[in-house]
Amino acid sequence: MDDHYFSADPSVPFQRAAVHAEVWGLELDLVSGSGVFAQGRLDIGTSVLFRETEPPAGGRILDLGCGYGVIGLACALAAPAAVVTGVDVNRRAVLLANENAASLGVADRFTASVPEDVDPAATYDEIWSNPPIRIGKQALHELLLAWLPRLAPDGRAVMVVGRNLGADSLQRWLGEQGLPTTRLASAKGFRVLETRRA
Repeated sequence: MDDHYFSADPSVPFQRAAVHAEVWGLELDLVSGSGVFAQGRLDIGTSVLFRETEPPAGGRILDLGCGYGVIGLACALAAPAAVVTGVDVNRRAVLLANENAASLGVADRFTASVPEDVDPAATYDEIWSNPPIRIGKQALHELLLAWLPRLAPDGRAVMVVGRNLGADSLQRWLGEQGLPTTRLASAKGFRVLETRRA
């Protein structure tokens, strides 16, 4: 099987690549790597997510499919009261996210793990994600149904999804699952969706 960014242990040789991102008025110098989503860059979808939203105020935040950590780390830096958990099946991504947290001085409030190492009883005030759409519809649905129910009663999830990758049908499907979802913004072929607990 070919390696993908959602492979647990990519076999492609590990090479780090610097990424500079301006997010919510913050300057982030990060390190990405081969075999991890958006190596060496801030992808367009995540850029849209940042541009079309305000940062969280604080609380317990989950960065679902964290990659090298840019979303969760931006949340941690923008909201000093936030405690952020990053989760990714890709162990290389988890390593990079934790290294980036240390270099940014937020390792006390940001921890990345593989899913099986996350406390199964943990709940979150907010979930932020550029979800791994390319894992396929069924796997994506299973992923979202595993994590979105962990939202606190007044919690919300904020996700960015490509329109041509099924954002509108995903919005309808989430509503059908009892997870009412609205569109916050649309830009550059992406939808920014907000999901609440019913």
